Amino acid sequence: MSRRHYDLPPLTTLSAFETAARHLSFKNAAQELSVTPGAVSHQIKALEGELGVALFQRKHRGVELTREGQELFETLVTSFRQISRQLLKTRQNGEEDAVTVGSTTAVAALWLSPVTIRFWREYPDLNIHQITQDRPFHDTGQFDFFIRYGRDADTTLAHTSIYRDQLVPVARPDIADDLGKASLQELAAQRLIHLQSASQSWTTWADWFHELGYKGDISVGTRVTSYSLALQIARKGAGVALGWKRLIQPMLDSNKLAIVEGHSVPAPREFYLVGLPEDELSPNAQTLKNWILSEAKDSSV
Repeated sequence: MSRRHYDLPPLTTLSAFETAARHLSFKNAAQELSVTPGAVSHQIKALEGELGVALFQRKHRGVELTREGQELFETLVTSFRQISRQLLKTRQNGEEDAVTVGSTTAVAALWLSPVTIRFWREYPDLNIHQITQDRPFHDTGQFDFFIRYGRDADTTLAHTSIYRDQLVPVARPDIADDLGKASLQELAAQRLIHLQSASQSWTTWADWFHELGYKGDISVGTRVTSYSLALQIARKGAGVALGWKRLIQPMLDSNKLAIVEGHSVPAPREFYLVGLPEDELSPNAQTLKNWILSEAKDSSV
């Protein structure tokens, strides 16, 4: 369609603006778009010139959206998301009934996949696509919702609380038994398995010890970039991992891991179902969402 028919600015300017508004950073937008920050700035200035309003307030350490910028951003997010989802359906040969849900590999293996299997048994004709990755989800067009520890920075996404977990040290059962009720100082001296996640929301060993009031040194231990790998290393007896108790309950029940008793901290963040606003969810996606929330409530510990 011609631009004249819809009276739209060039889509390149709208895309640059949406990306910069989502990141609140021209630099990060440039990285996502594979262009220079100067190119992003040029596109946004062109858009502001055509609209005759300022969309950003330039500040010393970044940018903020103006009222007009926020209103335009919210409209573009909804529109781009709908376009992206329609294109996805077209690529999937019109598979309109499918629901896509994302999570980390650990959340998928330990909690979401069993929940989804039970859902399939109840709704065998409803197709579910699971996307697993251990980095933050950014392409909102590819899913209906995803499970996240802590709130997402994208304020246009709906956040529904699933549960708040307890953080406990876990190890191979014999190691956990030997440690008994170790003091914080003794625990800090163990080979700790540190998770270095691309998402900054995950609680670290340093956070955990700080919450308990311990201010001493913490073992450097082993560093991994996947929580699934952290649990497997602990299971093999190569260290002590920080366990999200409810999430890893299957491994506790099967005696693959055991809690080092004596110290527990409520997780500072909740697990959320993050994704499309309610009025953008398909009936099938709403059915799956309700199922996930019901399962979380029924399995509370």
